[in-house]
Amino acid sequence: MKEEQWAPVIIMLISSVAMGSVNALVKKALDVGVNHMIFAAYRMSISALILVPFSYIWERKTRPVLTFMLLCEHFISGLLGASLMQFFFLLGLSYTSPTVAMALNSMLPAITFALALIFRIENAQKLKSRAGVLKLIGTLICILGAMFLTFYKGLQVSNPHTHPEAIDNITLHNNGHDQAKKWLLGCVYLFTGIVLLSLWMLFQGKLSVKYPCTKYSSTCLMSVFAAFQCAILSLYKSREVEDWIIKDKLVIFVILYAVSFSYIIIYAKKNNT
Repeated sequence: MKEEQWAPVIIMLISSVAMGSVNALVKKALDVGVNHMIFAAYRMSISALILVPFSYIWERKTRPVLTFMLLCEHFISGLLGASLMQFFFLLGLSYTSPTVAMALNSMLPAITFALALIFRIENAQKLKSRAGVLKLIGTLICILGAMFLTFYKGLQVSNPHTHPEAIDNITLHNNGHDQAKKWLLGCVYLFTGIVLLSLWMLFQGKLSVKYPCTKYSSTCLMSVFAAFQCAILSLYKSREVEDWIIKDKLVIFVILYAVSFSYIIIYAKKNNT
């Protein structure tokens, strides 16, 4: 096999390792007691700030006219792929473990394929072909593998701090019934987040046709809308202004780490597909 043929495989391995490390560190940050949507709001705000100069300088001559309808579609894109997705995914991660998060995340291709069939984006007639049969087998393997790993909790990788919310979590974990209930609820939240991400991928495919500047400008618009949406969703858990002042160095590091690795993964995938 030639070197260029190995590139996609290597990128997939690096992406999986990066995503696993991000989920593990985010879990540790959530155990401190930080509002998960404040965490997401900072993440999307930094993302938007990074993308503004790139989108302005490199795409100002090729960027299509931004209409009101396109703004609405970018708002929906931010809602599906960033704010609501992170609301459920991070909430589920706080209730479970990075092992479960990665297991359910592996269902993303299968769920996306199933939704594409439901919305008739994928041609059902092609399922009779050899490639279609392989897709169905792959979908089944993804679902069964994720369901199996969901029941494996794995080793504890976090050490909750002395934050009041973290202490409450420890108390609940001492009760086996409450722990099982939270674990199941967390899996439901994670699955909901993955479904939203799948819907976003299908929606983004349509949006990229109308607004082809998806590399920087479209992502920047989505991040701006998502930052405001995450800020509003943060009211679900807390309405104290003090919660926005993050002093814990671990949380600050994890936010920056998550943003940087997200762009490394996205850039690598785009240049190897």
